[in-house]
Amino acid sequence: MASLITPDQFSANQDAEALRKACQGWGTNEKAIISILGHRSATQRKEIRVAYEQLYQEDLLKRLESELSGDFERAVYRWTLDPADRDAVLANLAIKKPETDYNVIIEISSVRCPEELLAVRKAYQLRYKCSLEEDLAQHTTGDIRKLLVALVTAYRHDGNDINEKLASSEANILHDAIKDKCFNHEEIIRILSTRSKTQLMATFNKYRDDHGSSISKDLLEDGTNDFQKALHVAIRCLNDPKKYFEKVLRNAIIGTGTDEDALTRVIVTRAERDLRDIMVVYYKKNSVPLEQAVAQETSGDYKTFLLTLLGKN
Repeated sequence: MASLITPDQFSANQDAEALRKACQGWGTNEKAIISILGHRSATQRKEIRVAYEQLYQEDLLKRLESELSGDFERAVYRWTLDPADRDAVLANLAIKKPETDYNVIIEISSVRCPEELLAVRKAYQLRYKCSLEEDLAQHTTGDIRKLLVALVTAYRHDGNDINEKLASSEANILHDAIKDKCFNHEEIIRILSTRSKTQLMATFNKYRDDHGSSISKDLLEDGTNDFQKALHVAIRCLNDPKKYFEKVLRNAIIGTGTDEDALTRVIVTRAERDLRDIMVVYYKKNSVPLEQAVAQETSGDYKTFLLTLLGKN
């Protein structure tokens, strides 16, 4: 379930006018910006952007960029983007880091449905004038490149039908490759990048039933390299994204320093989808409500905005 709370009645023009007023004068009214954008769906935010440009001949996103700063600005900007465009921005930022953040690429390509991933690739090409797979290939090498390009170019079957015989066969293929430490076996990449999520879940369950341990555990059993970690992330994203996102949040919050990028990414991308379910998983795992953990690790308008998306303001 989504955590986002939206109003029963909505006027894009009224919201655009209120946002304009919040950005005028001596100081920016951050509370007004949060109270509007933090309670609007993706469709409503898009309508507000269109209304704002028609009324004031100005891009709302550019105005927000100039009025806000820091983690708060980044969170509001990413939230206000269309979801596909936001994923394109997140992918580009991940690719252009000194060391490509392949977890973000795997997350986008493995969690989104086929149509959503196709929309991300189109948005990426429109924004950056090159394809997502082209940029990935340029900034990665070897087995990681093969895996990431295969995942982002996949167009999986999105149905719920399961072929039990195929699940058994491919569970054995995966087990044999992992047992022999052939983690870069082309069959592993083929299976992970082409099968439907429903079929993969059946394969992973068959793997556990037939071989006595989970594929995730076997992948990380005897030390790991970056490619094994990437495979592990892909399997977690494909098999149980809510548990995956809970761990991303936990790692972002717990430890030395808060990873605001990861914290923002999960909250803004999941608030309209399954963030309330992720919050339940987080509490079961950590015995602390996610909103309490976020409030302790953040401050100011950034904290208020994240708590609003969590449905707590």
